[in-house]
Amino acid sequence: MAQWTSAVGAPQLARLLSSHRTESDGARRTPAYRALADGVRLLVLEGRVPVAARLPAERELAAALSVSRTTVAAAYEALRGDGFLASRRGAGSWTALPAGNPLPSGGLAPLPPDAAGTMIDLGCAALPAPEPWLTRAFQGALADLPPYAHTHGDYPAGLPVLRQALADRYTARGVPTMPEQIMITTGAMGAVAAIRALFVPRGERVAVEHPSYANVLRLLSESGARLVPVAMGEGLTGWDLPAWRRVLRDAAPRMAYVIADFHNPTGALAGEEQRRELVAAARAAGTVLVADETMAGLDLDAPPGEPMPRPVAAFDAGGSTVVTVGSASKAIWAGLRIGWIRAAPETIRSLVAARVYADLGSPVLEQLAVARLLAEGGGPGGGRGDGRESGGSGWDRAMEVHRERARENRAALTEALREHLPDWGFTVPRGGLTLWVRTGDLSGSRIAEAGERLGVRVPSGPRFGVDGAFEGYVRLPFTVSGPVAAEAAARLAAAARLVADGRSAGGDIPRSSVA
Repeated sequence: MAQWTSAVGAPQLARLLSSHRTESDGARRTPAYRALADGVRLLVLEGRVPVAARLPAERELAAALSVSRTTVAAAYEALRGDGFLASRRGAGSWTALPAGNPLPSGGLAPLPPDAAGTMIDLGCAALPAPEPWLTRAFQGALADLPPYAHTHGDYPAGLPVLRQALADRYTARGVPTMPEQIMITTGAMGAVAAIRALFVPRGERVAVEHPSYANVLRLLSESGARLVPVAMGEGLTGWDLPAWRRVLRDAAPRMAYVIADFHNPTGALAGEEQRRELVAAARAAGTVLVADETMAGLDLDAPPGEPMPRPVAAFDAGGSTVVTVGSASKAIWAGLRIGWIRAAPETIRSLVAARVYADLGSPVLEQLAVARLLAEGGGPGGGRGDGRESGGSGWDRAMEVHRERARENRAALTEALREHLPDWGFTVPRGGLTLWVRTGDLSGSRIAEAGERLGVRVPSGPRFGVDGAFEGYVRLPFTVSGPVAAEAAARLAAAARLVADGRSAGGDIPRSSVA
């Protein structure tokens, strides 16, 4: 996967190594060179240092770490031996991955029909439809359909009624919006694909959070974009702003893609000041900032009196830097393939003009159903109009059903993981639908491989990274509850034991039935 070749300065690498140092490092009495090599290896596997990043010279890093140059030289030699560093005389050293690293290819294949009832599928971060609200919305949409059926049915920008409803909701959330700033798309992926086609010619750079949403990474890379990964901030505190400013200044990407609200896969929530600073940095660099809001309504633990941060677009004073993507798929149902773009009117006009060479438009009936859900009350997203008030629209009530279900599923999943896999690490996010889990010292790809044969499907960490980062992670969604969550954790524990014992490949393994 082609990407921008970055350089990691000695002070920056020293800071990153310090943030990953644990109290147990000294207790193990690891030689200093080996501890340094292990620290760099972990930073590469976690995506904190990109693959193909140039490392500082031995003398510079030794001075920054206050160690001898011999220690750094021995660490670099150990990294070369392990396959995590490549060097060439006169050209320096840069990070790499060992040959044969078990990287996943493509997305998860569809489950075969005979897997129903035996396979616990944790590959999709989506919940069942919130009934009866979805069915009622489609019943209303059928009643609304006859006037549209007497037309050609071709609406490249989307139905006016839905564009108006979404514009009203953004205005209610503190982002004044006209219908001319809205384009309806076929899901959020259709929105990102259209934006990429407009702004990013083949071979141009796109900055992405690291990790990021696997399907978007795949879409961007297969369309010829050169991905520039930017590591997330420590914990679930949003973005590493110094890293973002550095990448936007030095790499000058044409576009940046971010998920500010309950990031997929980590669940991180960016604060208002972070949003303000990132928009300012993108504007200064001339970079189009694409803000994906598909998880924005899934605030599960809102502190009393603390509303959701305002949308990223609220900090775009000129209105030409931020392009917002939204969708009904996470908020309502994955089978409701209606998304939208909010942008400057001239950007919307360009997107609509280009659509004649793509899908021409989104299904009319589904648009009418979403318009029905949004009628008479709050709309998608947090803050004002997030469904916390009594009554509200079908969207509000459907979102509350999803939030309650996600809370219950999250509690069941985290309890089961703590019981069956106490050495796995994770931070419970405030919202969203995903848990980003560190698998100890084991390969997430190997666990995913063994898990599928044991009857539990999970996506491994490298699917969410660039060039094989995050091998020590898996992503687990809040999509199962009760006994099924416990069974999923038990099967993952069995898969982890197989990997630890070196028995993760080959053979049929019995599995228990799913309740």
